[in-house]
Amino acid sequence: MSDIAYQNKDITSKLFADRFKGKSLKVYGIDIPTIKQVLPTNIPQIKANELRIDNAFLLEDDTIAIIDYESAYKKENKHKYISYINHVVEYYSKEWRKTFDVRMIVIYTADVKRSQTSNRFDVGCLRLEIESAYLSELNSEEILSRIEQKVKEKIALTEEELMEFIILPLTYEGIDKKNESIKSAIDMAVAIEDEETKIFLLSGIVVFTDKVIKEEYADEIRRLISMTKVGKLFEEEKKNYAAQQAEKMVETMLCDGVSIEKAAKYTNVPIEKVKEIFNSLLVKA
Repeated sequence: MSDIAYQNKDITSKLFADRFKGKSLKVYGIDIPTIKQVLPTNIPQIKANELRIDNAFLLEDDTIAIIDYESAYKKENKHKYISYINHVVEYYSKEWRKTFDVRMIVIYTADVKRSQTSNRFDVGCLRLEIESAYLSELNSEEILSRIEQKVKEKIALTEEELMEFIILPLTYEGIDKKNESIKSAIDMAVAIEDEETKIFLLSGIVVFTDKVIKEEYADEIRRLISMTKVGKLFEEEKKNYAAQQAEKMVETMLCDGVSIEKAAKYTNVPIEKVKEIFNSLLVKA
């Protein structure tokens, strides 16, 4: 697992990804196969100065769905989508050694209406067809009322309602309204007793509202997740991984002739452990 996978944000994303398999996006108005696997979005081909893909999914029909969330319609964004598609095709063609179809999906927040957009980009030698979902067409208040009632009565949410829950903040116009909804969603999620459901909802809110969520709310969600049993396991995994990486660094430094004392000082690995690694290297030699 890469270093970036152990940053707080990406751990939340991984918790969400593990629970997103088999889910459907149909409740958003996107008629595609269910999700088979959540794919990483930090693929190596994307350069530092390019925007990162919001979501990438392997679907049950073995096509890849690239998803971008937009709160405004800009024709020039289609240039960005073409870049995403190119990177994904190039990377996974080499990784999987096979060809596949790609779907470019744009989910517009409530700030954008269907009449304001165009799903086609045609420059003669290249034609891009986008699949779009318009959250402005979802009934925010009806969804909120229904979910609130179920949570209050401790009735399990359906698969469709789980998907409505995590997208609900984006069905409101304006960043302030969205964050008000995020805060409300956090409070509702906390009231849910089932830990698996709670983690899915909390991590889903962070992943889906990444472009608009206040950092204080994102931090609150990560704190709440860390308090669950699963969250504690991931925290322990993160600590173990950090320790392993430090010990690998110690081994490299010792092999390069760095003294035991300096290796311990610069890696914060206990000197007893550094001596143990040093002795194991002597045995191997």
